[in-house]
Formats: sequence, structure tokens, C-alpha cells
Amino acid sequence: MSTLKITDLHVSIETEQGVRKQILKGVSLTINTGESHAIMGPNGSGKSTLASTIAGHPRYLVDSGTITLDGEDVLAMSVDQRARAGLFLAMQYPVEVPGVTMTNFLRTAKTALDGKAPSLRHWTKDVKEAMSQLRIDADFAQRNVNEGFSGGEKKRVEILQLELFKPRFAILDETDSGLDVDALKVVSEGVNREHSKGGMGTLLITHYTRILRYIKPDFVHVFVDGRIAEQGGPELAERLEAEGYDRFGTPVSASVDAPAGA
Repeated sequence: MSTLKITDLHVSIETEQGVRKQILKGVSLTINTGESHAIMGPNGSGKSTLASTIAGHPRYLVDSGTITLDGEDVLAMSVDQRARAGLFLAMQYPVEVPGVTMTNFLRTAKTALDGKAPSLRHWTKDVKEAMSQLRIDADFAQRNVNEGFSGGEKKRVEILQLELFKPRFAILDETDSGLDVDALKVVSEGVNREHSKGGMGTLLITHYTRILRYIKPDFVHVFVDGRIAEQGGPELAERLEAEGYDRFGTPVSASVDAPAGA
């Protein structure tokens, strides 16, 4: 079993006005492989900031606190070292990569992660099978990464990477945003397939409970104003569905100058 441990994490960003603004204000969270955690909360509460900080986005400045993976200091790792250590971020807004085909990107990334190129015979079979299960047209393998893809296609490609790269911890940053019901089911099935193997911990960030009907969390954490305001089991998500976030209060300052979706 592997453990991703976040302890008393404080994180800031520098605004366009050159002012440093604190977003995370003492977050502590422990995730083990085999567990599924959901983070919910209003816009500007710090959810995406946590995801980006774990992944190593340079905009997010760690003021204090620690992130460790099996005792190793994640904050001391470069972005590629974090990926090789088993951390995977499915982005809220996947970017286009002109000039790089899906085929080349996937195999190059897998080679970098494992330190050796996968057997071409088995790799081709794995890619075709995963694409079929995620209902990604085979022609997409020769297209440039995310170029001209719809929002739903981009999200399915994120989960394609998840299934092929087999991380120890998957951080899914609002993977459900922009998905219709059919795409939501397909994406959720992909996450569940990999999670069911027992070697992956899942941190799912979302505003809404609809994806939690397909990806069942073991734990739910409510983010408000850069802190975990409440924690519980799946029943907490149901309570949020019924009551919303009003009972926690939503500070006006929480979303000022914060990145979209933070």
C-alpha cells in the first residue's frame, strides 16, 4: 500500500497586480491506494489549487506544510519526477498539443514513466482495447493531441492516459465538467476499471454529486475558503446535494483573483 499525505498545507498565488494571495490555509489529507476520496466545494474554495500544487504547477507557491508520497518529499520533486513517482493529474481544461500525434505522445510518455519502451505488440493491443472501452474512435490515434477534440473527447483522452499509465494516485480535477450523461458514464467506467485493480488511490474534485453516482467515494471532504470544513462518508455528498453549501458560508474574497475553478 502507498500513501499520499498532505499536512497543514498553505499555498499562495501571485495576482496580476503583483499581490500574493493565500488560497490554501492549512489543508491536511491522507489518501491510501485502494481508497477513493471526493473533494467538493464552491468555486474559489481551493480545490483545483490543491490538485495543481500536488502536480507541481509553478504558479502555486507553497508557504508552509508538506506533501509526501510514502515518506518521500513530493515538493522537492520536479513535475516529471512526480509523474514517475506515480502521481497523475487529469486536468480540468486539457490543452491541445499541435504537431504531436496521440500515438507518439502516449508511447513516449509511457517510456518516460517506466524507463523503457513498452513492447510494441502488447502496447498496440492495450491502446486499442482502452480506446474501444472509452469509445474513442481508432482514427484519433493519428490525430494531434486534443487538437479539434470536443470537451467530452478531451476528458476521455485524459482517462485513456490514466488507464495506460497506471499511476499510484489519480487526481481528477472536475473531470465531469462539460460531459453529457453518456460521456460521464464512459469516463466513470474507465476510472472504476483502473481503481478496481486496487493499486490506485483516487482524489476526485467536483462541484456536483452526479459523478459520485458512478464513482463511489469512500470519503468526502468539503472545501470552503481554503480549508476542509467538513469530512465524512458518501452520505455527506447526499447531504450537500440536498442542502448546498450555504450552511458553510461562502466568503466573497475566496474567488477574488483566484484561478478559474480554484
